[in-house]
Amino acid sequence: MIETENNNISEALWDYLDAIYRLSLDKSSVRITDIARYLDISKPSVNRAVNSLKSAGLVSHEPYGDIILTPRGLEKGGECYRRRKTIARFFTSALNLEDELAEYEAGRIEHGLSSLTVDKMSVYINN
Repeated sequence: MIETENNNISEALWDYLDAIYRLSLDKSSVRITDIARYLDISKPSVNRAVNSLKSAGLVSHEPYGDIILTPRGLEKGGECYRRRKTIARFFTSALNLEDELAEYEAGRIEHGLSSLTVDKMSVYINN
């Protein structure tokens, strides 16, 4: 069986985890409003997703407080970030796509690709 990155949580939750990870790279704290703006979705939707991520042990969050990645969330968020960046780099270097389009397309397909495929993309762009 081919194993993809979204083993136990939905693709949508991986997108939230990725957003939290990316935001935490630039900000000292991440809040529901930050994620809603970043993903251009409603705060109630973000709140539901954060509660699901909390239940999965990937974030800690108290109502109206900061969202903090747990050690497991930090690890999985980093994996998701690296996968998307690798796929986007493949699209820009091998297919000559513009950065913005490459990032968009990478986000659309990253969950469906096996780790083996992403690893081979990485090898290809690093040679």
